[in-house]
Amino acid sequence: MYTTIEEMIENQLKARGIKDPRVLDAMRKVDRSLFIPDDVKPHTYDDGPLPIGGGQTISQPYIVAYMAKTLKITSENNILEIGTGCGYNAAVLAQLAKQVYSIEIIEWLVETAKKNLKKAGVENVSIKQGDGYKGWPEKAPFDAIMLTAAPPFIPFPLKQQLKVGGRLLAPVGMSNQRLILIERTGEKEFRQEDLILVSFVPMKGEAEK
Repeated sequence: MYTTIEEMIENQLKARGIKDPRVLDAMRKVDRSLFIPDDVKPHTYDDGPLPIGGGQTISQPYIVAYMAKTLKITSENNILEIGTGCGYNAAVLAQLAKQVYSIEIIEWLVETAKKNLKKAGVENVSIKQGDGYKGWPEKAPFDAIMLTAAPPFIPFPLKQQLKVGGRLLAPVGMSNQRLILIERTGEKEFRQEDLILVSFVPMKGEAEK
């Protein structure tokens, strides 16, 4: 068990190859304890996901950092996140990007995330309740898109809302999930790269059909 954020950063992130100083600083700035229920606060800096209620979880710190690092986010970027959850991942992305737009299908999580982000003093995250499958076309195109729930395949509307040169990162699959990185290289061209094995909650809504 790790008891401080610096232990988490040294042993879980740096030790596993997360070297990007902006990502490490973002992880340092966001207090994970503000995003989890009281009964699991003693495990705030544990090396794994934690339950937040209703069968939902807050992601493992390493995965949050790895995904942020992989997207190569700059301070001028507008990001779309599918699956707000408790708001922790959005809060980390908000330290790196200009604006984060986040969609959550579960109504009580929308309210929870808004309260958590307010506690954390994060102001550049916009959340709406809805099915993330169709994205947020009114705010598109995006420099980067991140999914924090796993669809069986990448929803086509999300790929279309990516800027040329933009990157989309998603866990894909049912029982065996793999993190997939897609880069839009042209109006109709995309390049795909398979990264690491992961385990995320399934994406709900249209993706289940």
